Amino acid sequence: MDFLMTEHQLVALIGLLGGICLGLAARMGRFCSLGAIEDALYGGSTVRLRSWGVAIGVAIIGAFALMGAGLLPEAPYHLALRWNPWASIAGGLVFGYGMALSGMCGFGAIARLGGGDLRSFVIVLAMGVSTFIVLSGPLAPLRVALFPQELATGGVPPGIAHRLAALSGVPVTGIGIAIGAAVLAVALAHRPLLRRPSAIIWGAVVGLGVLIGWAGTAWVARTGFEGVPVMSHSFAAPLGESILWWMTGSGRPLSFAVGSVAGVWLGAFAGSLIKGHFRWEACEDPRELRRQILGAGLMGGGAVVAVGCTVGQGLSAFSLLAFSAPVTVAAIFAGAAFGLRQLIVGFQPAE
Repeated sequence: MDFLMTEHQLVALIGLLGGICLGLAARMGRFCSLGAIEDALYGGSTVRLRSWGVAIGVAIIGAFALMGAGLLPEAPYHLALRWNPWASIAGGLVFGYGMALSGMCGFGAIARLGGGDLRSFVIVLAMGVSTFIVLSGPLAPLRVALFPQELATGGVPPGIAHRLAALSGVPVTGIGIAIGAAVLAVALAHRPLLRRPSAIIWGAVVGLGVLIGWAGTAWVARTGFEGVPVMSHSFAAPLGESILWWMTGSGRPLSFAVGSVAGVWLGAFAGSLIKGHFRWEACEDPRELRRQILGAGLMGGGAVVAVGCTVGQGLSAFSLLAFSAPVTVAAIFAGAAFGLRQLIVGFQPAE
C-alpha cells in the first residue's frame, strides 16, 4: 500500500470517490435536504423526500451486509458513542433552523459552490469556522458541560437493529437488512417517484457513496497500521478540517474528510457542466448574506451538538440504524419547517 500512497492519502481518495457520487447526485438529481423539505411542505410533492428514503434504504442494506460479511465493524463511530437524546433534539433543531436561514445545508453549500454560487462559499467558511468554535474552540467547554459525549462502553451498542437483536436473538445483520428493505419499499411505494426513475437512481447513488466510505475506510483500518478511523460522509466538522488542511497542509496529513469535501465539489462541478447549469452567482442583498452567515453559524454549532448534519446523521448514522439518526432527522425537519415558515410569513405580505 505504502509503495503507491500512504494510508492517509488512500482514505482521502476513498472520500473523494464517495464525495463525487454525492456531488453528482446533488447537481444531476437535485438531491437536496432543504429542497426535499420545501417540496413536501409547500410544493405538494414528496418525490425528493422519498429519494432520500431510497438513499437511506440502500445505505442500511449495504452497511449491514458489510457487517454480516465481516467487512465493517459492528460498532463504528456513531454506534460507539453513548446516545444523548437531548443533544440530538437540541442540535437538530438548531441545525434545521440554521439550514432554513442559509437556504442550504453544508452538503448543499459545497454542491452549489461547484455550480459557481459564490454565496455558498461564504456559508462553507462560516459553517466550518463555527463548527470548530463549538467543537474545540471557546464554546467547547460549554458544549461539553451541557451535552457531554461519552463512549458506550460495554453492553449493546446504541442502535435499533442491535437492540432488537439483543431482545429477540435474531442476528443483527438480518434485522438491519430487513429494516433497510422496509425503508426502501416505503420510499418506492409512491407512483410519482416511480414515474421519475432518475430520482430513484440518484438516491441509490447517494447510498452507494455512503457505503464507499464505510467499506473503504474499514478496509484501510483492517489492513493498515496507522489507526485510520472507520467513517463515512458528514459535512460539519469536515468543512473546518478541510479549511485547516488547505491552510496548513504541509504540516498535517490528508484525511477522509478532506477528500469527501473535495469530491462533492468536484462531482457538483462536473454535474453542473454536464447539465449546462454552471454560472457565477454572488449575493447582491446584504440582508440576505447576513441571514445566510447567521444560519451557517447555527448549522455548525448544531451539527457538533447533534454529532452530525443532514448527511452525517441523516445518511451515515442512519445506515447503521443508530438511535440518534431518526431523532436528529426529525428535529432537523422541525427546525427547518419553523425557519421556512418564519421566512415565508415574515417576508411575504398576507393576503
